[in-house]
Amino acid sequence: MPIAVDIDVMLARRKMSVGELADRVGITPANLAVLKNGRAKAVRFTTLTALCEVLDCQPGDLLRWEPEDTPDE
Repeated sequence: MPIAVDIDVMLARRKMSVGELADRVGITPANLAVLKNGRAKAVRFTTLTALCEVLDCQPGDLLRWEPEDTPDE
């Protein structure tokens, strides 16, 4: 997937567990795991806002674009 999710990086920097983040953001640990592991198809801006508030970061600290591998033409 061309969008990589770096929630693990921010969790390590903040010394916070997945469970604590889920509680503070107001989502289930299962839904946070889907997002964290890059399996989410979408993320609500309200969820992204809450993640940024709790982790004291910018959206770009959590999400980054990676070009897809394309075969040589």
